Amino acid sequence: MPTAHLRRSLLMLGGLCGAAIAATAAARETPLREPILPPQVERSAGAPLHQSARARHAMVAAANPLAVAAGVKMLRAGGSAVDAAVAVQAVLGLVEPQSSGLGGGSFLVFYDAKTREVTAYDGREVAPHGADPAQFVGADGHPLPFGQAVLGGIASGVPGAIAMLDMAQREHGRLKWASLFAPAARLARDGFIISPRLAGMITLNMPENTAPDVIAYFAKPDGTHYAAGDVLRNPAYADSLSTIAVRRSAGLLTGPLAEAITARTAQAPLPSTLSTTDLAAYRPHKTGALCLPWQGYTVCTPQAPSGGPALLEALGILARTDIAARGPNDADAWFTFAQASRLAYADRDRYEGDPAFVSVPVAGLLAPDYVAQRAALIGSSAGPVTWGQPKGAPAPGIDATREPGGTSHIVIVDAAGNVVSMTTTVESIFGSGRMVGGFFLNNQLTDFSFSPKAADGTAAANALAPGKRPRSSMAPIIVLDAKRRFVAAMGSPGGSSIIAYNLKALIGVLGWHLTPQQAAALPNLVAHGALFSADPFPPAIAGALARKAMPLDTARGENSGIQIILRKNGAYQGGADPRREGMARGF
Repeated sequence: MPTAHLRRSLLMLGGLCGAAIAATAAARETPLREPILPPQVERSAGAPLHQSARARHAMVAAANPLAVAAGVKMLRAGGSAVDAAVAVQAVLGLVEPQSSGLGGGSFLVFYDAKTREVTAYDGREVAPHGADPAQFVGADGHPLPFGQAVLGGIASGVPGAIAMLDMAQREHGRLKWASLFAPAARLARDGFIISPRLAGMITLNMPENTAPDVIAYFAKPDGTHYAAGDVLRNPAYADSLSTIAVRRSAGLLTGPLAEAITARTAQAPLPSTLSTTDLAAYRPHKTGALCLPWQGYTVCTPQAPSGGPALLEALGILARTDIAARGPNDADAWFTFAQASRLAYADRDRYEGDPAFVSVPVAGLLAPDYVAQRAALIGSSAGPVTWGQPKGAPAPGIDATREPGGTSHIVIVDAAGNVVSMTTTVESIFGSGRMVGGFFLNNQLTDFSFSPKAADGTAAANALAPGKRPRSSMAPIIVLDAKRRFVAAMGSPGGSSIIAYNLKALIGVLGWHLTPQQAAALPNLVAHGALFSADPFPPAIAGALARKAMPLDTARGENSGIQIILRKNGAYQGGADPRREGMARGF
C-alpha cells in the first residue's frame, strides 16, 4: 500500500500529466525509482510536467510514466529495445486498459543497429474461421449500430500483440522473457494510482462503459467509480502475466486463458464463433519494412494492412510541394498538408485491406509518376476528392469501415542503438468491454467494413472474411539517413486520424526541423474526405483555410498521443504529446 506521501506525490504527477505542455519546454535527465513508482519529475514552481528529455545512451517514450519507468529499468539492466517494449506493453495494459493490452494487437518496426535494416512485425488481430462476412449487418439489411456491434462477442478477433512481441523478443531480446513482466505484475498486485486520463475514460458516455465487466472492474465496494488518485489492484492481471511469463505467448493462446477468451466471446449479445483452435493457430507476420525516400531520409513503416502505405503516399505527395520551406505558421502549408491527407485517405479507403486476401496496389500507390499526379490535384481550394487509378489497382466495392480510437504508441532506443517503434491497441476504449484474466478483449473486427459488398455485389477491399486481418491506420515509423543510420522514431494513436497525426510529426521533425516536443505539440489537422477536424489554430490560419473551402471543426474523435525520439549530435531527444500523459526518459 503506498504511503500517504507517495499517494500525494502520485496525485500531483497525475494532475500535471493532464496539463498543457509548452512546445518548447526543456527537460533534464532524472533518476528512476523502482517500477512501482513513476519517474521523479523535476519542475520549477508553477511549471508543467516535463514530458521531453535528453539522454546519451538509451531512451523510452510511452503514454504513461509507470510504463516508461519499467522500460528504462530493462534498458539499464542491459536489455534490448524489444525487451523494454515487452515490459512497457505489460504495464500499459494495466494502467491504460482503455488503449492496449494482452487482449489486443500491434504493429512494430525494428531497426537493427548492426545490419542497419528495418524489420516489420504484424501482430494484427485475425477474424475467427467461423466468422460471417455479413455478421455486422442487421436483420433489416442495414449495418448494425456501432454501439451495438462493439459490445458483441463478434467484435473480438484473435489477439496478436503478445505473440508478435514473443517472436520479436526471441530474435532480438537479451533478457529472460519472464523477467520482463515483473514490473507490471508488481503494480497489479500492489496497486497503481489511477491517472486523470483513465479516470476520465471510466466516466465517458461510451457504449463500453455500459458493459457489465467494465462496470464491475471500475466500481468500488460502495458502488462509486474509481477516481483519479485512487489505488486500483488487479491480481487477476498479475496471474495472467505469470502464466505468460512461464509459457510465453502460448500461455495466452492456449490453455485456461484461451478457454476463458472463447467462453467470454461466445456469450450474448452477438456471440462469436471464436474457438481455441483459432487462438492456437495464430501466427504473427514478419516482413521487410515498407520504406520511401524523402528529402535525403528513408522513412519506414509496416506493410499493409497497416496505415503505412497511406502515410507514405501522403508523404510522397508532400515531397512534390514546398511545404518544408513554408513552416508551421503558414496557412498555405496547412492547406497543402490537408489536401495531401485527403488524397491519400481516398486511395487508402478504396484499395487497402489484408494483402493475403485482396490485391493492394502498394507499388502503384507509391510510384513516383502516380504520386506526382496526385500532388497535381492539390489545387488552390478544397474541392471534391476521390480515389485515383494507380497501376495494378483492382475494382473493389465502396468501403464502409468505421474506425474508432483506443490505441497507444511506444518508441524505444537501447544502448546498442537498436530501435523499436510500436503502435498497440484494443480498438475502442476498453475494447469490447469484455474482460478475462484481468484484461479487456479487443473489438478489432469492427475495423472491417460493416457493409461487405457494394450494391452490385463487389466486395470491399476491407470486407470481413474468416482468417483475415482488418485494415488499420496504425503506422509506427523509423527514419534513417542516407547511410541508413537511425535518425528518428515516432508514431501516434488516434483511430483513423493516426495517418494525419503521424504525417504532422514527420513534417514537423524532418521538414520544419522542430524538436520532438515542438513537433508533438503542433496543432492537429485531420482532413479525411469532406471533414476538416482540427485543434484550435490561430485565427489568421483558420480564416485563411476557411477561405479555401476548408472550415475547421474542432469536434473530433480520439486526440493524438504522439511519441518521438530523435537522434541529433550524438544524443537522443525525446518528446511526448501534451494532449496525454506520456513522457520520454533515458540515461
